[in-house]
Amino acid sequence: MTAETVSGYFSSPFPRRRSVGVDVGGVMVGGDAPVVVQSMTNTDTADVDATVAQVAALHRAGSEIVRVTVDRDESAAAVPKIRERLERLGLNVPLVGDFHYIGHKLLADHPACAEALAKYRINPGNVGFREKRDRQFAAIVETAIRYNKPVRIGVNWGSLDQELLTRLMDENQAKGSPLTAQQVTREAIVQSALLSAELAEEIGLPRSRIILSAKVSQVQDLIAVYTELARRSDHALHLGLTEAGMGTKGIVASSAAMGILLQQGIGDTIRISLTPEPGGDRTREVQVAQELLQTMGFRQFVPVVAACPGCGRTTSTVFQELAQKIQEDIRRNMPVWREKYPGVETLQVAVMGCIVNGPGESKHADIGISLPGTGETPAAPVFIDGKKAATLRGPNIAADFEKMVADYIERRFGQGRAAAE
Repeated sequence: MTAETVSGYFSSPFPRRRSVGVDVGGVMVGGDAPVVVQSMTNTDTADVDATVAQVAALHRAGSEIVRVTVDRDESAAAVPKIRERLERLGLNVPLVGDFHYIGHKLLADHPACAEALAKYRINPGNVGFREKRDRQFAAIVETAIRYNKPVRIGVNWGSLDQELLTRLMDENQAKGSPLTAQQVTREAIVQSALLSAELAEEIGLPRSRIILSAKVSQVQDLIAVYTELARRSDHALHLGLTEAGMGTKGIVASSAAMGILLQQGIGDTIRISLTPEPGGDRTREVQVAQELLQTMGFRQFVPVVAACPGCGRTTSTVFQELAQKIQEDIRRNMPVWREKYPGVETLQVAVMGCIVNGPGESKHADIGISLPGTGETPAAPVFIDGKKAATLRGPNIAADFEKMVADYIERRFGQGRAAAE
């Protein structure tokens, strides 16, 4: 991903937190780079065909980094095959290996896996226990140094370092005004990340190859933990609400938590961890992450389609169907459009349902249509670049407008634009 300069890229009253930039397989995380979208497969990594197909789908949907589970010899052996297959497809997406318990052994036993991955993810809560913990953590870090790979130190409160938590609980209990158990747990999460990063640097891993994350499943805990982590560190930060849930619950919770942090300038890369519906599309989490960043004005990924919510003046479903059709067409075509029509992601389309706000909203868009509402004359004015360009009538209004949108994209962003210049 190339560095992106967008006018008004960060419109928050808070300055963006300055973090150390990390190169993850050619994708910059932190520093001056825009917030990066990433995701994770839920296939068995040992199943090369299924994993390649899902990584490709996630990347084509807009995931700039994709994480895969590496939990046993078979999955570690599959990683270089997955990398090779993706490259043959022309997909240069960085792969992150998610390691728990035996990561040190898998990386040592499968050097091709260590080389093929763009980043390693370590969980300090289960990288090893008691006297083995530091030794096994060090083994992974040393492998990262050997292969010039960055590491994400990912704390998760579901597998928090119990020795650290117990020590902090005991120290807190001895105080005259002890903190709550929730507050101590938050501090343990922050300390686990910072102490692990400090140890990695002592071993020799530079700060420019370290990313931190601190996953919890409650909105207020996430905000509190990352606010403190950002205050006490300049490491690049990966945001994500773990176990966020399914459907609207997961979307709302993740957006609420990460929206507040992003608005305060905290966060260099994000993942929306949605539980998919049975047989559901894994790329949904990528779309939600993009929409969060785009809605907040931090990045542009796809053209915006504005549509009115409908009311008693818009009993016709034509505007709803047209808005849905255009939105679906945009999502489907974007992988090609990104290459064919540079800048098309900034396009704004309006599909309005009656005369009240329709003409005005359509004028604000690059191209917009105001469809007739209940009792209105069956005519639909179309506005292009703020000026009325046509009035559509008859049974083919929707198809006619779709063609006008396609022609506008070609003229503004395609070869027609290059010829005019």
